[in-house]
Amino acid sequence: MISPIEGFSKLTKEEKIDWIAKHYTVDVATTKRVLKTYWNTDSKLQKLHDEFIENTLTNYYLPFAIAPNFLINNKLYAIPMVIEESSVVAAASKAAKFWLNRGGFKTTILGTEKVGQVHFMYKGNQEKLRLFFDEIKPKLISSAILLTKNMEKRGGGISNIALRNKTADLKNYYQLHCTFETMDAMGANFINSCLEQFAKCLKSEAKNSTLLSDPEIEIVMSILSNYVPNCLVKAEVSCPVEELNEDASFSSDVFARKMVQAVEIAKVEPYRAVTHNKGIMNGVDAVVLATGNDFRAIEAGVHAYASKNGNYTSLTDAKIENGMFTFWIEIPLALGTIGGLTSLHPLVKVALEILQKPSAEELMQLVAVAGLAQNFAAIRSLVTTGIQQGHMKMHLLNMLNQMGATEEEKKKLVHHFKEHTVTHALVNEAFQKLRSN
Repeated sequence: MISPIEGFSKLTKEEKIDWIAKHYTVDVATTKRVLKTYWNTDSKLQKLHDEFIENTLTNYYLPFAIAPNFLINNKLYAIPMVIEESSVVAAASKAAKFWLNRGGFKTTILGTEKVGQVHFMYKGNQEKLRLFFDEIKPKLISSAILLTKNMEKRGGGISNIALRNKTADLKNYYQLHCTFETMDAMGANFINSCLEQFAKCLKSEAKNSTLLSDPEIEIVMSILSNYVPNCLVKAEVSCPVEELNEDASFSSDVFARKMVQAVEIAKVEPYRAVTHNKGIMNGVDAVVLATGNDFRAIEAGVHAYASKNGNYTSLTDAKIENGMFTFWIEIPLALGTIGGLTSLHPLVKVALEILQKPSAEELMQLVAVAGLAQNFAAIRSLVTTGIQQGHMKMHLLNMLNQMGATEEEKKKLVHHFKEHTVTHALVNEAFQKLRSN
């Protein structure tokens, strides 16, 4: 039986590896070898990676790829993507190429507002609390002046603080709902610091107030929200229906109609909408990861946005109007191009350079386009050849690597499956046949 360990974080990296391999794996030597194989040979770079998080043992690699030929607002981009799933980069690249000569992608920033909240409990008179808040609101803002000074120089800062009465949802519950502009920073640390200052000010002003009959305000927590429905970007593509003519098995009219129908199904059927939006996030998350941003925050906020009207629905939309096919997305994206990993991780620096050193607003637009392109490619496959034909061809190398195929065997089998259906059983059969000859 394994016993708990005290002081694990104080062990050296070698000692941590020895302990985990000995107590939790069967082949200790193999575990230690695999973990050390992924150490960077540059000790300075490895130390940088070790210090990103706690209790680091090694590095976990994901492929860093490029999807080229994205024409966005008449400017050509190659988009870095970090993802492990086969066919995502190929699909995005194919969509980019498809729209390259059809006007490309157009994007618009609809808002950049970030949100944070101070959650507190108050048992006294609601109207007196409102009057108290109106009186101290300027003090709340001025109390954070040392925190906001540099952000204000860059054009950002506190947008507003509002008192929200949430007692209908939870007894005695109120909040300060605070909005911010954080410019090119994602802004989490800035927002959280401001919120904690608001909480201190709120508490101290309540104690000295003559307005409140019950001055006791209990601060529960102060934290930013990853739901940012007003930090919003729109990306779209459009062209005459007759230009949707790359698939010989479908007329452009039928293709356009099926695309619209597929989106309409995802708008009304949550079982489909979840997978539909997962495909969008294949593109979104891959660029978010490549640029050192927080994909978990983006995922949480995006899926909340997909449910904003009470039902989980498609993030994309499509229409045919006056002979024009239009396909678009509106998506909340709180991103940063300064701070965090953007100034630390060498590959993030390279990714941002490849993207021509975008501002946070420009990065929002690029990420939205990646999501839209991925969704277009997925729906296009679904309504024409089906998703598996292309996906399984891209997955073929993964299967061959799992089977231990040599480079020569992979070359022969890739050629063979250009003309044959790819399934795991058929690939294994062809592989065994090749080995036996």
